[in-house]
Amino acid sequence: MGPLLLLTHTLLSSYFFPGRVVDAQQSFIIKNVLLSIEPSADVTRGTNVTVRCQAVISSSSGQEALSRNYTLIRNNVHLYTKTSSTSDDFLYQLPDARVSQAGKFRCSVNIEGNRKESEAKTLTVTGLSEPVLHLNKYEVVEGDEVTATCAAPGEQGPLYFSLYKDSEEISRDSSTSPLYENKIPFNKAGTHRIHCTYTVFVEPPGFKSNKSNEVTVSVRELTITPVMVISPKSNIFEGDRVNISCSVANSSHSSEGIKLYLSHGNKLLTSGVNQVNHSIVALAKEPWDLDCRFEMGGVIKVTTETLLVTELFSVPTLTMSPAEVFEKDNITLICKSERYASERLSSGELVYSLYPPRDSPSLSGAGVFSRNALQNDFDYTCMAQAKGIEKHSQTLTVRPKVPVSAPRMSVVGRAVVGRPFTIRCRSDAGSLPINYTLLKDDDPVSTVSINQHNQQLGADFSVSVTKPDDVTKYRCEAKNSNRDPRVSARLNTTVTVPLSNPSLRVRPELPEVSEGNPMLLTCSVEGTPPVTFKLYREGRDLPLESKTVEQLSFHYQLERLSKEHSGKYYCEAINPANKVNSEPIDIEVHLAFWKKALIVGFCLLALLVLVVVCVLYFIFKRGKREAAPELSVKPLSPKSDDSLTVNLTHNTEVYNAATARVGRAVVVSVWSERPPEAATDEVSSVLSSEPDVEYTEVVHPQPVDPARVPLRKGTDTVYSELNNSPHGAADPRDYGSVEYAELNGEQPEINHYSPEVKDYQDLPVPVD
Repeated sequence: MGPLLLLTHTLLSSYFFPGRVVDAQQSFIIKNVLLSIEPSADVTRGTNVTVRCQAVISSSSGQEALSRNYTLIRNNVHLYTKTSSTSDDFLYQLPDARVSQAGKFRCSVNIEGNRKESEAKTLTVTGLSEPVLHLNKYEVVEGDEVTATCAAPGEQGPLYFSLYKDSEEISRDSSTSPLYENKIPFNKAGTHRIHCTYTVFVEPPGFKSNKSNEVTVSVRELTITPVMVISPKSNIFEGDRVNISCSVANSSHSSEGIKLYLSHGNKLLTSGVNQVNHSIVALAKEPWDLDCRFEMGGVIKVTTETLLVTELFSVPTLTMSPAEVFEKDNITLICKSERYASERLSSGELVYSLYPPRDSPSLSGAGVFSRNALQNDFDYTCMAQAKGIEKHSQTLTVRPKVPVSAPRMSVVGRAVVGRPFTIRCRSDAGSLPINYTLLKDDDPVSTVSINQHNQQLGADFSVSVTKPDDVTKYRCEAKNSNRDPRVSARLNTTVTVPLSNPSLRVRPELPEVSEGNPMLLTCSVEGTPPVTFKLYREGRDLPLESKTVEQLSFHYQLERLSKEHSGKYYCEAINPANKVNSEPIDIEVHLAFWKKALIVGFCLLALLVLVVVCVLYFIFKRGKREAAPELSVKPLSPKSDDSLTVNLTHNTEVYNAATARVGRAVVVSVWSERPPEAATDEVSSVLSSEPDVEYTEVVHPQPVDPARVPLRKGTDTVYSELNNSPHGAADPRDYGSVEYAELNGEQPEINHYSPEVKDYQDLPVPVD
């Protein structure tokens, strides 16, 4: 195998077979790594356990030549490592297995840098050794301590020991040693039972042992007793002095470590070693409990006595008269103790004081004080004093009421005729409760009582009016005491009248609206201003003009009209009450006057020209019919049937004509020899600028060749067009003629041909 082929084979093998190694000199595959726990994965404490790790390898040169590196892992911690050059399984022994040796095991095999790991197997070991408890002494006196030792025979790993006294856990500590030691104090006489347990933590929550042996400890009570002496012990009144002593009786112990405490409730009065004394002034407090407390080490003994103290006088109360007071009114404050011990105290011995003090003393020493109410809230207290005893009353807060001020009336929102609106009645000053009454023409309409501070905005009343002046009929009355009510002024506010009768007017009037002139559009309504006017032209969303005015009308002017201004217009009017639209007006902008006059002038001129032309044509045609020309025809030569001479006379004018025969047809050419003076009449003068057109009727008695020309019935008329010179002479340059032949009877149609004149060169050539 070549080097390149060997390298390719190595790469492909490592890619498709993980864990397989292909070497240039030696090839092998780590097919699998197997881990097993013998005899079982679940065993009891004390079983000999073997963890077996087996590497399944395929090698081309024998497995003995491969060096294996085994690693045993428990709970993700490397436990043991071994290198072997044989194919034997790797064995790890756990003799006399303990709970601390349980866990999750994995085995890893590494051969020449190639590593493969087995699946994990969990070893479970159940059963713990019984804990053993030992005390250094089993009989003690109150306050003594006992040393307890708890053992976990044969256990390993992190252990947690717990000590119990009378089934109650009193301590818990961790230890890496199977022995645990701690001291237990005994402060209470009697028999106590002690035991211990331990917990082995392999993986949470661990394994807890059974209960250890129970040991009984006997504790003897100390003969020391605290003693408390009170003098006097009965018939004690406030102000009496009381002496108290606290001491220890039947003490066979030394005073070392002994402490005494004398306290009243939560207040420590005094403390000492063998005996303490204290003197106090008795007060009428319930309960008056006194404690004498003895402590030595952990031993505590307490003696309690209750001291009954008779009240010399009761706590005074402070009252006010009258119960309802207004600012700056006179008030009376009364301070009084309802009870007092008559056998120890007379009523005259009680002295009352008012706080804060004022110049005015109490009346007759009876605790009666006169004051003027302030303008704001004020706190008062009083004190009763006798035989050195002082007692204070509870605080009395005087809240002088504020007289209600004259209310003000206002409208919430906007008042609109015909619609309900709200009238608000409010006083700027005044203590609650306040009663507001709405008056109309001095007659009550409705009453609202304001009792809460969040209603200080005043009372609201709903009303409606039919005309704007009706609002002046309303007034408001406010009252918060027995005093006369305060009345507001009459309501004065703007009342909005809804818009109505919208209209749109045009100036000038509609028939007179024409191009080039100005146009004034006026929108008007009835109601209450301000009014927002909007002028619209149909077909457009935006208004032509929008304006808010204080009047009830609005003007909009177009300075110079055109046909584009034609259309339908309407206006919209808006005030705070409503919105109305006028009826649309269809405005048509007519042509300007000068355009109309110009069109009429052109029409009249065209009509006049037409009339003149018709008249002239009629006159000309009539004159032609009255002077028909005379026509005579003769042959041009006696020897020829093909040529004729035609003489045509019209009035005094003589027209010469020449004919040429083509076949059986006769072609007549006519020219004029009119004298110059023949055109002097009025009609000839008008027509002098135009050539004269005359027609000559020629009758042919014989038809043309019937074989060539179709027959026609009736009379065929041949007309020759005669062109006259403007001066009556024949124009030698214009010889054109139009000829028509009329045949009487059933003659064939004459074909028109241009005559050819061969023998007479002096005749003009006919023109078709």
